[in-house]
Amino acid sequence: MSVAPVPHRRWLIAGLASVLALTVSGAFAGHAFSADVPRGAKVLGIDIGGTTTEAADALRTGLAGKADQLAAPLTVRVGEQTATVQPQDVGLAVDVDATVAAAVKRGHNPFATLFGGDEVAPVVTVDEARLASALAPAAQKSGTAMTLPGVSFDGTTPKPVYPKAGRGLDSADAADAVRDGWLRHAEVEVPLGDRDPASSNADVDKMIAEVAQPAVSAPVAVTTAKGTVTVSPKAIAASLVIGADADGKLYSRVDEKRLRKALGKDLAKVEVQPKNATIDGSGGVPQVVAASGGTLVDTAKLATDLMPVLKRTTDRTVPAGFKEVKPATTTGDLAQLGIKEQVSSFTTYFTGGLSSPRSKNIVQIAKEVDGAIVRPGETFSLNGHTGPRGYAEGYHDAPVIMDGKLVPGVGGGASQFTTTIFNASYYAGMKDVEHKPHSYYFTRYPAVIESTIMYPTLDLRFTNTTPYGVLIDTSHTEDSVTVSMWSTKVYDSITTQYDPKRDIAQPEKVVLEDGPTCIATAGSEGFTQDAWRIFRKDGKEIKREKFTWRYDAEPQFVCEAKKPPLTAKP
Repeated sequence: MSVAPVPHRRWLIAGLASVLALTVSGAFAGHAFSADVPRGAKVLGIDIGGTTTEAADALRTGLAGKADQLAAPLTVRVGEQTATVQPQDVGLAVDVDATVAAAVKRGHNPFATLFGGDEVAPVVTVDEARLASALAPAAQKSGTAMTLPGVSFDGTTPKPVYPKAGRGLDSADAADAVRDGWLRHAEVEVPLGDRDPASSNADVDKMIAEVAQPAVSAPVAVTTAKGTVTVSPKAIAASLVIGADADGKLYSRVDEKRLRKALGKDLAKVEVQPKNATIDGSGGVPQVVAASGGTLVDTAKLATDLMPVLKRTTDRTVPAGFKEVKPATTTGDLAQLGIKEQVSSFTTYFTGGLSSPRSKNIVQIAKEVDGAIVRPGETFSLNGHTGPRGYAEGYHDAPVIMDGKLVPGVGGGASQFTTTIFNASYYAGMKDVEHKPHSYYFTRYPAVIESTIMYPTLDLRFTNTTPYGVLIDTSHTEDSVTVSMWSTKVYDSITTQYDPKRDIAQPEKVVLEDGPTCIATAGSEGFTQDAWRIFRKDGKEIKREKFTWRYDAEPQFVCEAKKPPLTAKP
């Protein structure tokens, strides 16, 4: 019997061991390949090994157990600023199906399948637009805004606004950073990048040469079935908008609202305005004034049709049609809403007659509110109803309170109307939602139950909590403005009871430099006072509401000429 050499024996043993290892590993591999997701695969510590369905179910169950962690606010650093982001507000979440699909793909790797899976990164979703909106305040503070290109008008002279690059947030980069950093870091850093406007200086110059200058070169004749309306170069300049989108790409258009306002009285010659149904109580007995429809120039279409004409210097004529306009409130609406009687009325008084700028502002805002309907459950917003109150809207410079003193400002006097309508709503039983009394007490207003306003930061809002609609009726005389509210009475009466003034403070004297912005005042006491709104029904008090306000002592502002500096004698 012969014996094989030792080296041959070693190779034989090694070969048998390899066969045995392959056999055993093959058996394990066969077991491993029976699952879609490799054994041991985990997402955020959650075991998801098994079939696709089993993995998805396991991941959903595991994520539900981590709901508090997933809903925790995320701190995002944008440059030098930080923002707190609520995941649910920006659509930040784990995409279960996409994550499981990624885990299945890992299973195609034989080594991952054979030896078990490691941690699988979750696939994260986020709403790019909502995230950008949430980070915008921090980005604006930390970055530098682009100067968007455009063209403004000084009268009828076009003036270029040239673009400048800025540094800001790229929404796609921000989304990538938040997706990668969420659930991994306590704070995620989002980069800021350079932002260049899409349009250049040359584009602005071209827009002036091809659009702005031809636009105001001559009037445009608008022909209608009822006559011709002339759009002057001044009206064109007031209504032509040459601006840029968020990326800095230039555009030009005619703004319909500006066009209608610029044409003003010229449109009135060919139009019939719709009239809402109202209630006239001047004769002592309420009378319903029926509504009527109107016929208005279709300025929306006209604004579009004007653009090609404005680019020409000849043949500047464009036709315009009319559209029938129904009244916003009909006689049937008044009956259906239970508007049948006056439930409150309040008047405040002013000086200077109707020719003063302040009086004009009071009348202007009163006209804008006249005829408004507040339906049951609705909240009326004075700022929301009138919008901005600037020169373009017909308001004038008049004294307003800024930084504790009276200075000229557009829209001065609007607070008097605000106080008037607030009291009308107060005595009509409306729910007070938002109002703010003045810093100083003015004797022309009732203490505590008065209100100031400033667009858009300070508003007057009240809610109609009655089952009936409310019609707001305004009127004015040479020295007064009145707001009346028509509805159906819910209470017998609403009155005010005052507690005595307390914590009284005397005014101090403040000398200001004489000039156009200095407005002298006599000053007034500061004090705190409570006012009780008392509701009565069926002869009994059914509830009362407390209103409290602290008035500062208004300084006695004195305007004096600036004294020349003293010089030393030689």
